[in-house]
Amino acid sequence: MTRVHDMGGRFGDGPVVPEPEGEVFQQDWHARALAVTLAAGSLGQWNIDVSRHARERLSPKDYARFSYYEKWMAALADLLVETGVVSKSELTGDASDASPLAARRLQAENVPRVLAAGGPADRPSDIAPLFSTGDIVQTRKITANRLVDGGHTRLPRYAAGAVGKVVRYHGAHVLPDSAAHRLGEAPEPLYAVAFAASELWAHPEHAGDEVVLDLWQSYLEPAS
Repeated sequence: MTRVHDMGGRFGDGPVVPEPEGEVFQQDWHARALAVTLAAGSLGQWNIDVSRHARERLSPKDYARFSYYEKWMAALADLLVETGVVSKSELTGDASDASPLAARRLQAENVPRVLAAGGPADRPSDIAPLFSTGDIVQTRKITANRLVDGGHTRLPRYAAGAVGKVVRYHGAHVLPDSAAHRLGEAPEPLYAVAFAASELWAHPEHAGDEVVLDLWQSYLEPAS
């Protein structure tokens, strides 16, 4: 996460404004954008990490000007064409023969069951955990994906080289840095690590606050 989308903790973007209580979507089309994204994902042509990376791959100009769900729709259009689910002409409304994936479309009556099942990412792994709850660890100083130049990662830039404490071990989970590029699931130990705000930012508004990040073992090393 070293490009325009790596915005977490960046100064100058203004305050985070919570949605009004009880409001889920600001506009009706936002709900439809979420629905069509989930329905397309159920076809099994990509995983959640591929989907996230598709949003990150939007051009910096588009990423900066698009709203949240506009990013979702632009990335979905890219994925649909890249994976051959639809053609560019189909996206413009041209008629075509039925897709070979038509039989796998998500039926309305199956939506509650599919959503309730979710997509668990915990997996068995041959990699032994190196850390335990209470250990003091440090993140890598270079946060970029080590497998793919410019690739997807869940280690945010604002946490580069930061020292924190392991507060929970989640077990082994799919490594996004690998899965986002279809290189295999490569599961490894995943930890919840707490960082003091003063460790992440030079002038935090509330120095006593903590930020807890879920971080894979390859992102971490023992604190020196």
